[in-house]
Amino acid sequence: MPTARESLLEAAGFAVERRPWPVVRMVEVAARAGVSRQTLYNEFGDKAGLGRALTNHRVTAFLDGFRAFCAARGAEGENGALTEATDWIVRSAHADRLVRASLTGCRCAGLPPPVRPPSRLVAELRESALRALPPGAGTAAFPDACETAIRLALSHLIAPPEPAAAPPDGSG
Repeated sequence: MPTARESLLEAAGFAVERRPWPVVRMVEVAARAGVSRQTLYNEFGDKAGLGRALTNHRVTAFLDGFRAFCAARGAEGENGALTEATDWIVRSAHADRLVRASLTGCRCAGLPPPVRPPSRLVAELRESALRALPPGAGTAAFPDACETAIRLALSHLIAPPEPAAAPPDGSG
């Protein structure tokens, strides 16, 4: 059974995925979580505190997921693990607007503000990759390769590639 805090974070996440953060009401979050409004205020202080906690919760879950992904790929010693890890970043961040905004530094009016600067998140991703992934043949250059790969992954969040167009003759 989830704690009141977990239920409130889930309810706030549900709300922010459906409506802009400025119009999310605390009473609605509390009702969806099945707790009193007073419990919500006791837990987070105010709406800004709830927003910070929600963003931090989502970003922490994203980073934990990345660490687990890298650990699994590193244990397998797979070639291409860094490429797979950066693909994971793009897929996972694309699926979560709060994470995407935090990674790109977006100050979106419809979301609570990021709680960590993007440079810190890049550093955390890089260190996780360095600890877990096999460096391959270019051991000395691997730290720079991790940094570059992660930053390229983030560029896909900022400026996604165009979808592949169908060939003009209709084949494919």
